[in-house]
Parts: sequence; C-alpha cells; structure tokens
Amino acid sequence: QVQLVESGGGLVQAGGSLRLSCAASGRTFSSYSMGWFRQAPGKEREFVARINLTGGRTYYADSVKGRFTISRDNAKNTVYLQMNSLKPDDTALYYCAAAVPTTAFDYWGQGTQVTVSS
Repeated sequence: QVQLVESGGGLVQAGGSLRLSCAASGRTFSSYSMGWFRQAPGKEREFVARINLTGGRTYYADSVKGRFTISRDNAKNTVYLQMNSLKPDDTALYYCAAAVPTTAFDYWGQGTQVTVSS
C-alpha cells in the first residue's frame, strides 16, 4: 500500500502559479503510476494529469494542457503538479492518486484546496 499527502494549495489570482506536491509513504513509490485529479463544488471529480513509473510519459486533460506540468522525483517519493496561467475555473480540491500500472487509481490523498480569484 501507499499513503499520499498533498500540499501546496492556496489562494492565487488569475494568471498566477502554484506548485502542488504529493508525498508518498513506502518504499515502492516507483512501482506506481501517479495522477492528479480535481473536484470543484457541485461537480464530479475529473482527471487532470498522469505520469508513468519513470516520468517519461505524461498525459493531460485538454483543459490544462500547456498550462500544467506533472513530474515526479522517485528518490524523494514525491509527485508534483506545476500549475501556471491559472484560471478561476481551476478552482477545486486537488487530489493525488496512485495506481499499479494498467489498473485503476486505488490510492488517494485527502486533497489540497486551490482557489483562483478573478
């Protein structure tokens, strides 16, 4: 199993940047694909970005492509989400998740709030 703890959320003006971090427990972090999801009030949780075991492949939702960058540091058991050019529509609770490759995301953090003011 892996336990995940997100940090780095906060209040930022539109056009600003934030960097989210997700620290994972355990010694098998490099065995998990990692992802970021978000859930805005009154909406369903949606996929934001995903990164493979080595960090060599990344995938993004169309809504964040070109603005957000997912990365990982396996030596630090940490995955990051660099968010630039933030928009009010990016306001949500952001979750980090882990998945054994080719399976669904089974492990979730508690989330970190991102609020973008206009």
